[in-house]
Amino acid sequence: MGQIHIPNEIPVRYLPRSKGANAFFVILMILGLVSFFGTLMKDPAQAWRAYVVNWLFFTSIACGAMVLFSATTITKARWNWSVRRVGLAFAAFLPISFILFLPMLGLGEDYFPWIEAMAHDPIVQKKAAYLNMPFLITRNVVGLALLFGVFLYMAYLSVRPDLGLVKDGGKAGSDTGRSRWADRLTLNWQGQEKEEVRSYQTLKKLGPASVLLYALVLSIVAFDWAMSLEPHWFSTIFGAWFFMGALWGGVAATAWATVYVKSRDPDLNKLMGVQQLHDLGKLAFAFTVFWAYLFFSQYLVIWYGKLPWEQAWIIHRAEAPWSGLTVITLLLCFVVPFAGLIGRKAKMTPNILRFFATVILIGLWLERYLMVVPSIHDGDPTITLLEPTIGFFFLGLFLMSVRWALSTFPTVQIWQPMSEPESLEAEVLDAEGAPV
Repeated sequence: MGQIHIPNEIPVRYLPRSKGANAFFVILMILGLVSFFGTLMKDPAQAWRAYVVNWLFFTSIACGAMVLFSATTITKARWNWSVRRVGLAFAAFLPISFILFLPMLGLGEDYFPWIEAMAHDPIVQKKAAYLNMPFLITRNVVGLALLFGVFLYMAYLSVRPDLGLVKDGGKAGSDTGRSRWADRLTLNWQGQEKEEVRSYQTLKKLGPASVLLYALVLSIVAFDWAMSLEPHWFSTIFGAWFFMGALWGGVAATAWATVYVKSRDPDLNKLMGVQQLHDLGKLAFAFTVFWAYLFFSQYLVIWYGKLPWEQAWIIHRAEAPWSGLTVITLLLCFVVPFAGLIGRKAKMTPNILRFFATVILIGLWLERYLMVVPSIHDGDPTITLLEPTIGFFFLGLFLMSVRWALSTFPTVQIWQPMSEPESLEAEVLDAEGAPV
């Protein structure tokens, strides 16, 4: 691939608003709500299992996309200059995710088997300091609030210079929604270069902290909402498997959204070139291999340990009636994307890349399903149209929030740190003779 070229002047472009898309999202949400409440009346346990699975999936995707943004900020990456804002748009789902999380805190014995086992199981009793509802609620609420808050603040720091430049240049346009958000997010903006530098410097400082917080919080979420469902079983690598899968999903979702955005506007299609698609495809392929490595590492350690309470988790999913779903998950998460993305052409062809991104996302949804449901459901697998239909509610909210962000804020980041911010800051200091 050729050298990355960032234009000196980047045009202000937005994803066009679409009443048809919004109507489609609303239909999805209505279908999801009807399915959820219909299932809730017949089988509350199944309804809430589907709710938790979908929350875990869509929340992890949004967080994974934000970590990709953090990682590229830390490394001062330039390859993703035109698609950076696409991944950042997933932050718009995080406030919705936090609200959707609150009803899950009311789940009791029907979801957490360890609550009932705590009265008579000595092994579970030894874990009482961690496995108790007050502590679970506290660590989840505080952790998610901190993580989402940091991600949203990083999104604010990223879009604020752009909105300031748009207002200063008289390019806000006639869209009242865009103008209102620009006014809110550029409060006290003075239009000075040092403000842009300060935003970028703060982003670089928050980047490592956000990645560490992401790993910690999503590990807690994985332990509490998946691993604790079989309280005798534990895996030290389970948290890493969960949050690295989330990052992989964020990469796949960013690739999918990038292809979509390219198809909606000719100017955006020119700015988001083959180089960006190729790099996103390489990341998706790399994480395919890494996911398989983590999966096998977990399997290898557990199996050679020959501890029955550890092997039970794998055996349960490898034998009937769950073996079929496990095989499908392995095919979608490893075999198909590995074979499909190993070549260069697939990574550079928009529709092919979008196809494999879709395969990966479906596989990750099944992975989340298999993390949760077999542990708390006895009998044959009950995955029917209800689980994905309930997921339509989450999907509608997810797509609507991401599309809103891409159509409200500049779809391509306008301000680019063309020079090293440290040298730029030094020039400001020399000119003014005072600290920034």
